[in-house]
Amino acid sequence: MTAPRFLLSGYYGFGNLGDEALLAAIVERLGARYPGASVDVLSHDPAGTATRLGVQATPRGDLRAVREAIRRADVVLSGGGGLLQDVTSMQSLVYYAGIVRAATAAKKRTMIFAQSIGPLSGIGRAIVRVCCGGIAAATVRDEPSRALLASLMPNVRVERTADPVFLLPKTSAPLDLRAEGLDGPGPLVVVSVRRWQGHDATATLLAAVVDRLAETHGAQVAFLPLGGPPDADAATTVIRRARSTPVLLPEYPFHHAQQVIERATLVIGMRLHALIFAAKLGVPFTALPYDPKVSALLEELRYPLPPLFVPGARNTSPAEVLARLDEAWAERKAAAAHLRTVVPEIERLAERNFDVLDDMIQSKD
Repeated sequence: MTAPRFLLSGYYGFGNLGDEALLAAIVERLGARYPGASVDVLSHDPAGTATRLGVQATPRGDLRAVREAIRRADVVLSGGGGLLQDVTSMQSLVYYAGIVRAATAAKKRTMIFAQSIGPLSGIGRAIVRVCCGGIAAATVRDEPSRALLASLMPNVRVERTADPVFLLPKTSAPLDLRAEGLDGPGPLVVVSVRRWQGHDATATLLAAVVDRLAETHGAQVAFLPLGGPPDADAATTVIRRARSTPVLLPEYPFHHAQQVIERATLVIGMRLHALIFAAKLGVPFTALPYDPKVSALLEELRYPLPPLFVPGARNTSPAEVLARLDEAWAERKAAAAHLRTVVPEIERLAERNFDVLDDMIQSKD
């Protein structure tokens, strides 16, 4: 098969910068690996997806159109991202697992691609086991995901790789942040936050963190909303509680978000892809691991700085959080040096997603 027809299923077209960066990375690598191949994306915003990436796009909520897209495809990729989990909702899991089930029933070459798996309830595990058992290959972004998926599908080889966003090239187009009030002499700290359980307590702690950065370390603090208006709203809650004057940045496209993070002295990240952008660019960070996939990234990077705190955790000591912040500030250069040593290895693992895809396609020819 020299020019396969790919169909991609993921959380695409919703304006989440991490997922849009993930889609762009996958499309770019597929184009490089398979010149002349066609790519169709199941998207919430098919017109926007098609225009931005030069691909075909199918409305993900139109089940008749989805079935037709599966029929046209040679290869169906479920991912990347955190699709097979039921914390977001059982409906979400049923949707993504159902796409896999429909693709394997149609005898399409189907792969779970660069995903994080779980958390899954008992019912969720049963859904994945039943709907995904017919896939030909699977790659996942971390070792806990590999162990979980392998336990559910013992007849499928599951390989640990890394997020394809690690393969995104840097952009050289200039980005002027002076209009956002970030023209002072102080170092820039970028914060990525989202709404999650215990958000009120999280906002109070982060306001104290922001004030410590401004008042003790002389930093300019900017909130970067990667998840669209909900993330901007979560950031606004923190900003209103702070004594200092942090900035809320606009909802940039992901390549501009990368440039903002590249300029940072430190990143404080709740969103997974804020941390991935920082890691790939060699920018030190401290994490807010609201989800196991964030903790898993820290393990995969063998990251030396501890998380700042766990959002939603009870009895979090403000004094301890500020001590960890001060530690991260003091150790930021060592953390950056560590990232420069480990990221090449992670990039090779990210490329392995496409090697496994090659093997799947070649084994059927």
